[in-house]
Amino acid sequence: MSQNQRPHYRIAPSILSADFARLGEEVKSVIDAGADWIHFDVMDNHYVPNLTFGPMVCKALRPYAKKADGTAVPIDVHLMISPVDALAAEFADAGADLISFHPDASAHVHRSVQAIKAKGCQVGLVFNPATPLDVLDWVIDDLDLILIMSVNPGFGGQSFIDSALRKLEQARKRIDATGKDIRLEIDGGVKVGNIRQIADAGADTFVAGSAIFNTPDYQAVIAQMRAELA
Repeated sequence: MSQNQRPHYRIAPSILSADFARLGEEVKSVIDAGADWIHFDVMDNHYVPNLTFGPMVCKALRPYAKKADGTAVPIDVHLMISPVDALAAEFADAGADLISFHPDASAHVHRSVQAIKAKGCQVGLVFNPATPLDVLDWVIDDLDLILIMSVNPGFGGQSFIDSALRKLEQARKRIDATGKDIRLEIDGGVKVGNIRQIADAGADTFVAGSAIFNTPDYQAVIAQMRAELA
């Protein structure tokens, strides 16, 4: 698939870097600033060494995830937990639109994929920096999203791992071979200065946390990212 044929680029701010004391306002502010999705990092202090949000927080934020005209903005839930299935169902009930998980955190990847789809959500698989893409040989036709981690999961504010660019290229080839509309998302160290290079490697959806939330003007940063992608 050529660059011009790819789906529109989407910017998905990660609320992991938002002000936790005012999450609802932060979600509304970043959507007003031009965010396409809201990225929701779920960590269990087991699969990764951090603890973040549960389904109740997702449910509480669902009414805030909409544009000024009332159009719902997708909540993109990235599960960094083990096991996957029970909590995935709870997030689906809490209003998640997309749910992604790490294949090594599921005892049965295909079953977990099907269980999420049965709840009416889109589903994705997430690949850590050193995790091979081999599982895609068997489940890619059932996916809506592939998420490549360009940092080690667990904490925001890390630097981009350059080898993720090669993995993006490999994932893009696999997606293009299917002919399906599967999003290719990148998470970790995405900034105005590298987003164009990341897009050129094949990504069409960009998670950015500190690059947006650690600045005084969310709209200016998102506009700069779009300018780089134009």
